[in-house]
Amino acid sequence: MENYPLTLRALFDRSQSLFGKKEVVSRTNSGISRYTYADFGRRTRQLSSALQGLGVKPGDRIATFAWNHHWHLEAYFAIPCMGAVLHTVNIRLPLEHIVYILNHAQDRFLFVDETLLPVIEKIQDQLTTIEGYIIMTDRQELPPTSLQPVYGYENILNDGDPQYMFSDDIHESAPAGLCYTSATTGKPKGVVYSHRGIYLHSLSIGLADTLGLSERDTVMPIVPMFHVNAWGLPFASVWFGSKQVLPGPAPTPGILLGLMADEQVTIAAGVPTVWTAALKAQEAKQADLSTLRAVVCGGSAAPRSLIESYEQRLGIPFYHAYGMTETCPLVTVARLKSYQDAASYDEQYTTRATQGLLVPGLEMKIVGPRGEVAWDGHEMGEILLRGPWVATAYYQDERTQESFHDGWFHSGDIAVIDQEGFVKLVDRAKDLVKSGGEWISSLDLENTLMAHPNVFEACVIGVPHPKWGERPLAFVVLKDFALQAGDKADLLHFLTPKFAKWWIPDDVIFLQEIPRSSVGKFMKRELREQYQTYFTGD
Repeated sequence: MENYPLTLRALFDRSQSLFGKKEVVSRTNSGISRYTYADFGRRTRQLSSALQGLGVKPGDRIATFAWNHHWHLEAYFAIPCMGAVLHTVNIRLPLEHIVYILNHAQDRFLFVDETLLPVIEKIQDQLTTIEGYIIMTDRQELPPTSLQPVYGYENILNDGDPQYMFSDDIHESAPAGLCYTSATTGKPKGVVYSHRGIYLHSLSIGLADTLGLSERDTVMPIVPMFHVNAWGLPFASVWFGSKQVLPGPAPTPGILLGLMADEQVTIAAGVPTVWTAALKAQEAKQADLSTLRAVVCGGSAAPRSLIESYEQRLGIPFYHAYGMTETCPLVTVARLKSYQDAASYDEQYTTRATQGLLVPGLEMKIVGPRGEVAWDGHEMGEILLRGPWVATAYYQDERTQESFHDGWFHSGDIAVIDQEGFVKLVDRAKDLVKSGGEWISSLDLENTLMAHPNVFEACVIGVPHPKWGERPLAFVVLKDFALQAGDKADLLHFLTPKFAKWWIPDDVIFLQEIPRSSVGKFMKRELREQYQTYFTGD
C-alpha cells in the first residue's frame, strides 16, 4: 500500500473540503467571536504566509503564551503545517520556569495574549532567542508595551496570502509540537510531538469506546490549549468537523456553564477541580445542560463522588480518562464493557472511578518488584507505556535515561489492574506513604474523604514518623468551614470502616485552600516540606 504521510495538513485539508460551514465560537476580551471553518482556513494560511515573511523556516520553534481562543487555534495549524514547531507555553508556571522553557526551546517568535503581556514584560531581558512578539488582540492599535519588536496579530494577518500553499515535503516523523511538563521538582522537561503521533492520537479520540468525537459534536476544551494540546481536542475537532467553543481568558465556572448552555455543547473536557467548581456553580445557576452527552475528566484522579454527582444529580455521563504530557496525552478511558451494564450500582461506579481501559494503539504493562503484576486489582506496580503517540525521549535533556529505557516510557505512576483490564491509579511513586514497611495509597484516602458530604477537597501526604517511618496526614477543605471544630473526629470515623486501621491518617488539618500546581494538581511537595516535622516534634 502507499506510504501516505500522516501529517497535520491532512487534518486541515479535510476541514476545508468538507466542513467549511461549521462554526468556531471564541470568547475574547471584547466579546464573542464567530466564524466558519472556511474563515479559519483562510486566516490560518494567511498566518503561515505572514510567519514566512518574518523569516520563519521549517524546524523553527514558535511559542504561544495564550488562552483558548480562535487565534490560538489558527496557530495550532499555521505553525506546524508550514514545517515549524508549535511550542505551547504554560501561562501559570513560575517565571523562572517560563524563562527556562523559552530559552531551552530556542523559540524565535512568541505569540502573547494582550492580557498576558505583563508576565512576559517582566522576563523579556532574560529571553535569549526571541526575535519578536506577536500580540494576540483584535485591536488595530497595539496596547502599550515594553516588548520589542512587537507585531499585531491582525496586522500581520492582513499582510499574509490567503492562498498560501503548505509544503508537501513535511515528513510524518517531523516535529509538529513541543510541550514542557509542569515540573514539581527540577526544571520542566520538553516533549516533542510528531505529525504522525498527533494524527494517530486524533484518530483515537474519535473511536466509539474512547471519546467518540464526531462531526455532530460541539466541543468545548476547558483544559488549556497550552497544556498537552488541550488533550488533542482542537486537532481532532478540526479533522472531524466538530463545532468548537473556545472559552477564552480566565473563564469562571459561571461563564463556562453559560457557554455550554448557549452554544449547546455536547462534550467538554477539564480537570477535576474544574468539574468540582462547575458542579457547585450549577447548583445556583441551573443552566440548561441538556445537550451535554459527556464531560471528560483527566489530569488527576476524579473521586467517585464527583462522577456520581454528575451522572445521578445532573444526568450527564462522566468520562474518566488518564494520560500524561509524554503520551500526547490519551492512555486510558473508563467506559464499561457491554456485559458490565448488568452489574450492580456499586460495582459499576467502582469500575467507572478507575482510570479505565487502555485505548487501541498503545501497549502497556504494569511492573512491580517481581515483574509484571497479577491482574487481581491488588498487586501494585509502575505503568510502562509505548506506542505511536508516546514519547521516546525528552527534548535535549539528559534526564531522558531516568524515564525511557528498554523501549518503554516509565511513567512513575503506581497502579493496579483488575481481571477485566481496568487500570486504577494508586499514587505517584513519590506520593505513596510507606508506614511500617507497608504501602498506603494517598489517592484512595483522598477520594474517600471527598465522598464525605461536608468535604470540598482533600489531600493526603506522608510525613516522617519516629516509630513507623512515615504516617499519613490529611488536609481538608470543608464546604462549610465553620463546622471544622467538630469535623475531625467525624472524618476519621467516616474512614474507619473503609480501610485497615493502620491506613487511617494520624491527624486532619483544615485549610482554606490546598496549594496547587499550574495545571491544578495538589502541590504535595510544598505540604511535605511545611509539615515534615509534624510528628517528630523537631
